[in-house]
Amino acid sequence: MLEKILTRTILLLTLVVCAQPLRAEDNVLSAIKEATRQYETGDYTGAASNLDYAAQLVRQQKSERMKALLPKPLSGWEGEEASAQALGAAILGGGVTVSRDYKKGTSAVSVEIVSDSPVLQSVLMMVNNPMFAGAGGGKLETLKGQRAILKYDSAKKSGELYVVVASRFVVTIKGRQIAREDLLAYGEAIDYQALEKH
Repeated sequence: MLEKILTRTILLLTLVVCAQPLRAEDNVLSAIKEATRQYETGDYTGAASNLDYAAQLVRQQKSERMKALLPKPLSGWEGEEASAQALGAAILGGGVTVSRDYKKGTSAVSVEIVSDSPVLQSVLMMVNNPMFAGAGGGKLETLKGQRAILKYDSAKKSGELYVVVASRFVVTIKGRQIAREDLLAYGEAIDYQALEKH
């Protein structure tokens, strides 16, 4: 009897877990279908609202998938749980952001990946024009074939690393009480090819 109950419970949980991605996808498609219906009947406000809703659901799905691209903690480091945020265009121009913090003793590093954001344009300008990078105290670097800007203060043992990927993503790595090599190592730990395909 107990075995039958366990078997049914496992089967039910499997069905629920497997249905999760489909439910999220169905919500997107349902919102788009409803927007289409509203558009055809002349309800432009409702159609626009449903399209915005569908776009936000897509951004949320993208942000959850991007969390897997954040690096695992380097040897001797501990990593906190990754977080994701998807903002609509009405908030700071929109975009998808994932981030994760890492610690080792008094050293701390945060890694953030941003996509679909207007902020990307200002970083692109800095990376593509060496004069901008130098004016802000940064130095141009190349990490795994990607253009980057490194700002590091050896006296304070703190720094920032900015990497632009496929002109669509900005990876920002910030560290406190950290060696320059560790900052660059976190930059090297990211799979940029997988990010480009995202």
